[in-house]
Amino acid sequence: MDVTFAWWVVVVLAIVVLLAVDLFVFHREAHQVTAREAATWTGVWVALGLGFAGLVAWQFGSGWGTQYLTGYLLEKSLAVDNIFVFAMIFAAFAIPPRYQHRVLYWGVIGALALRAVLIAVGDTLLERFHWTIYLFGVLLIWTAWRMWRQRGHQINPADSRIIVLLRRLLPMSPRLDGQRFFTIEHGRRVATPLFAALVAVEIADIVFAVDSIPAIFAVTSEPFLVFTSNAFAILGLRSMYFFLADMIQRFQYLPVGLSAVLAFVGIKMLLTHTYSIPTTWSLGVVASILAASVVLSLRAVSKEAVAGKISRPRAN
Repeated sequence: MDVTFAWWVVVVLAIVVLLAVDLFVFHREAHQVTAREAATWTGVWVALGLGFAGLVAWQFGSGWGTQYLTGYLLEKSLAVDNIFVFAMIFAAFAIPPRYQHRVLYWGVIGALALRAVLIAVGDTLLERFHWTIYLFGVLLIWTAWRMWRQRGHQINPADSRIIVLLRRLLPMSPRLDGQRFFTIEHGRRVATPLFAALVAVEIADIVFAVDSIPAIFAVTSEPFLVFTSNAFAILGLRSMYFFLADMIQRFQYLPVGLSAVLAFVGIKMLLTHTYSIPTTWSLGVVASILAASVVLSLRAVSKEAVAGKISRPRAN
């Protein structure tokens, strides 16, 4: 894939502009994001991500467009798993909905910077040490097993070792001060719970990045496609969180589906030098697994609702 430096400049500038518009135009004041607003923005970000697939196919060929689309779908589905963790983080630190967008915004900026570095490192490793592809494959299969085993388990992000260490090293206030990360209390500068939540979000993204970066390299080894599929998937993460936060518990089979997807891409990496699975097949497998997990989840919720109505005693 012949990607000129101009393409990189245009894409990075476009991402910066989109982030600036999101923060300084549409979300300048702290407010609780409504379901309608979240749904609208989710649609906008998804449309941009899918539209970029068409642009890649038009400029570089349908094969590259399919690789980007598969990577985007994979990263988008893995990003959904972040929502479970974000919800627990905001609950643990008692962050009101009207301030959550600010935490997620700066969390996304950190995630983009981190993943750009990890993509560069991963590309260098695969270029110089081809055997690392097997290491990535084993890592993904192990992650899939861990995700399947830990499904349904709840954790308290506020009790993590890094957060405990942060509280020891940095003076922290138990009270919020609007959407400020730091405030003045008794004449000294202290961090607010909003900053602790931001640190927890960044830690969570580091963990997720270690899983998702090897996964995208199983789909494509082209750095431009790896970065853009990650970037467009992450850009819509904030609005998707507010759109799905209240209903995320309904998707009880989604962690199972995600573990199956990771296991598949891990196996794909292990078979790279033996049998190359076509990208179109990978796209079909990933889409089918995710669709099945969502459908099964919705059917389970529907059955529970029907059972609840039947078991509920009628009023005389």
